[in-house]
Amino acid sequence: MIEISENAAKHIQKMLVKRQQGETGLRVGVKAGGCSGYEYTFGWEVAPKPTDAVFETPDGAKVYVDPRSLRLLAGTVLDYDMSLLSKGFVLNNPNAKGTCGCGVSFSA
Repeated sequence: MIEISENAAKHIQKMLVKRQQGETGLRVGVKAGGCSGYEYTFGWEVAPKPTDAVFETPDGAKVYVDPRSLRLLAGTVLDYDMSLLSKGFVLNNPNAKGTCGCGVSFSA
């Protein structure tokens, strides 16, 4: 399961309206790479794939995760950071044993 913070949900909805490209949710995934072994991926999707897990907030924000990525993301909280130094989606992943300085890659 992926938990979506209220802040992340608001930003997902805001971006979908702003983009106006027919997308219905945010795809979150994991791929091999980065300085720690795995890196997070983000993208906008028109519809989930048949094998995707779909996580939805009460206000309708949707996140799609493929089964392979879900193994490494189970229990993760998706948030949106709007601090002065950075801006973007942040994953608080309990499966990450270590992360690099940029926060984009992790080891499991």
